[in-house]
Amino acid sequence: MCCPCCLCVSTSEVVVVERLGKFDRFLSPGFNLIWCPCEQHAGSVSFRVQQLDVRVETKTKDNVFLTTVVSVQYQVIREKAYQAFYALTNTQQQITAHIYDVMRSQLPTLELDAVFEAKEDLALAVKNALQETMSGYGYQILQALITDIDPDQRVKNAMNEINSAKRLKFAIAEKAEGQKILLVKSAEAEAEAKYLSGVGVAKQRKAIVDGLRTSIVDFSGNIKGATSKDVMDLLLLTQYFDCIRDVGSANHCKTTFVSSSSGGIRDSLLVADAAKLK
Repeated sequence: MCCPCCLCVSTSEVVVVERLGKFDRFLSPGFNLIWCPCEQHAGSVSFRVQQLDVRVETKTKDNVFLTTVVSVQYQVIREKAYQAFYALTNTQQQITAHIYDVMRSQLPTLELDAVFEAKEDLALAVKNALQETMSGYGYQILQALITDIDPDQRVKNAMNEINSAKRLKFAIAEKAEGQKILLVKSAEAEAEAKYLSGVGVAKQRKAIVDGLRTSIVDFSGNIKGATSKDVMDLLLLTQYFDCIRDVGSANHCKTTFVSSSSGGIRDSLLVADAAKLK
């Protein structure tokens, strides 16, 4: 009588039992016994979700070499545990080969910038290719993810410099636009100020003319024999003396008024010579 062999099978696993080298049955999770000496434990099949990370190095359409990391999550189909155990010698090697095939056929058709945008499409292409192939071996592909896209460091530096140059160009344009607005607003303010100053001068001169007109009318009406010319000469002489007074009373002013007539110039020179003799 032979002694039984005890086996404890873990949850989410089955043990493959062979009799004389031929598949006989699966042992379910829990405590199991193998009585026949012709039977042996051939291996186990796990139904847990497994993950495989594959690094693929290839080049893009614009001849930029990069490394991508593809993460595949797969699981054995319970109804196909037999195929999963006997169909493939190395499951991970088979999945890796299909990932290489898909990535190295898809990436060379895309430029570097388009690779980052097409990450989801690449992951979907990998998943569909693996699902079509691995389902016949008893495996289902739950998810395929492109977890990393890593170009050469020099390429990344060049991309950063291009982006920096574009942003600097935009900043310079915005700064120039701001300076343009300041100059335009300053010119508009100066034009408005000159316009208002001109309006003020015009109003001032109009007020002076109106005042002179009133003074002439009043003076002509009150003094008999006074003509308009006499009144104008008197007013101009009064303004002349007022101007001399204002200029002479200023501390910082060193202006000398000389009459425009030849007689006035001669009188000014005589006054200067008399001052020297004193």
